[in-house]
Amino acid sequence: MSRGIALAVAAGVVVLGGAGAFAIAYAGEQAPALAHSTARYIAPDGDRDGSFTFTTDVTASSGVKSLKVLAWPADSAFAQQELTAKDMAAAESATCEPAREDTTRCVYTIAVSGAEAESSPRGPWHVAVLATAEDGTTTLATKAARFTVR
Repeated sequence: MSRGIALAVAAGVVVLGGAGAFAIAYAGEQAPALAHSTARYIAPDGDRDGSFTFTTDVTASSGVKSLKVLAWPADSAFAQQELTAKDMAAAESATCEPAREDTTRCVYTIAVSGAEAESSPRGPWHVAVLATAEDGTTTLATKAARFTVR
């Protein structure tokens, strides 16, 4: 093999190796992905509390550190001014358990009293979530799911 061909092959290996390393580094820093998000609201009935439950699958190659959940009325101030990660800092955390290789199932459930239901706006609501991976990357979904309060 001539010297020029050997240098070209070597340069190609270096370029392809560098591109592969970049692809691996990029893949390791991808933000968490949400899938199969659902929200369920059950109104209180008589003396029995109702409940609100949000469930989602979070996939993150480094693992899931936390998932913050915030339900908000569709006609609230958040409809005009988008929620931010800073807004989500005080939101409550879901409970997350491993489901598959890189996927965690997160569930947030809270009781809803009759008084809380009475004071809540009627109509459509959205669920905002902030998913944080172990490597620090985040995903903010301001409308991850929707439900209706009647």
